[in-house]
Amino acid sequence: MIFIEYGGLQQDFIDYFALFSISKLTQKIMKKLIIILTFLSTTIFAQKTIKLFNGKDLNNWFVDVPAMDNDPKAINPFIIRNGLLVSLGEPQGHLITKKNYENYRLEIEYRFAGKPDNCGVLVHVSSLRALYKQFPKSIEIQMMHENAGDFWCIAEDINVPEMEKRRGPKKNWGSVDGKERRIKNLTDNSEKPLGAWNRMVVECLGDKIKVWVNDDMVNDGFGATVQKGQVALQAEGSEVEFRKVELTPLEK
Repeated sequence: MIFIEYGGLQQDFIDYFALFSISKLTQKIMKKLIIILTFLSTTIFAQKTIKLFNGKDLNNWFVDVPAMDNDPKAINPFIIRNGLLVSLGEPQGHLITKKNYENYRLEIEYRFAGKPDNCGVLVHVSSLRALYKQFPKSIEIQMMHENAGDFWCIAEDINVPEMEKRRGPKKNWGSVDGKERRIKNLTDNSEKPLGAWNRMVVECLGDKIKVWVNDDMVNDGFGATVQKGQVALQAEGSEVEFRKVELTPLEK
């Protein structure tokens, strides 16, 4: 090895190469740590996410369809077909989770299989058949074609900015029959063309509910009168296919 003897230059070279070696070692360690942390975070996230629909059966759910109470010929409008959860639309009613949930992000992918009409997802579900002897006490996020993301208040309530503009005169507000229960969403044209898959995300955190349709923020509510409960899907006149219904708990 050749040493350059000129003042402290020899020591400077030694220090430089030592630091260079340490730096390279540090980079290798950091890369490995990043890979490990990424794997762990992905694993933890995957463990937390709950597939409410597993692609095989409806073991996480129960059916509440009034027509099935006394009519032995009434069909169950919720079926599995080709790996999809299908709401046939009739007879009308709800598919409801067996468990209650609080503080979560709900992700749903759906499409209208035929003529588009009405459907919805209900959050914070509690008492069954609280309205019209059919709809459970809840807050509905509308999936009706061209109205996806509207709030419908069903014996519960929620606020949004510019409430009168989106719900009408305050004197008419309410969550029971005869009152203005609908709160219009914020956008137009957020839905995909008929037959294409839509992605709806509903984030429930404390008394707040936020809704996205195909990555567009379509509703942002606060002051909900309920903060936990079951999740429900509707059969309400139109055949709708679901390929994904997943729930991820959130930290408040």
